[in-house]
Amino acid sequence: MTKWKELQKKHPAIEPRPVSTVEKSALAGNASAATTSSTPLTDMVNHPAHYQGEIECIDAIEASMSKEAFAGHCKACAIKYLWRYQSKGGVESLEKAQWYLARLISTEKKAL
Repeated sequence: MTKWKELQKKHPAIEPRPVSTVEKSALAGNASAATTSSTPLTDMVNHPAHYQGEIECIDAIEASMSKEAFAGHCKACAIKYLWRYQSKGGVESLEKAQWYLARLISTEKKAL
């Protein structure tokens, strides 16, 4: 059993991670999403390589917190990326803020 499956078994509220747009394009064979080099695809907004492992970092963070604490984390991250987008990251920072906002919305909807 993989570490991810073990974590899901211990914490049933954790759902499988969403597949990023870049991954979906690659799975569908969309050449425009793939790079021509031998380096793996990197989606810096939805699936940044520096947060990868057997378990996604954001899922481990969520599993370690109460719903309220995780909502606060998502809100703070969205604000951080909005705050600095003009001086660091530009559109990518706006997309990251949007990602955290979408995760916050998803978290709130699960609580309904």
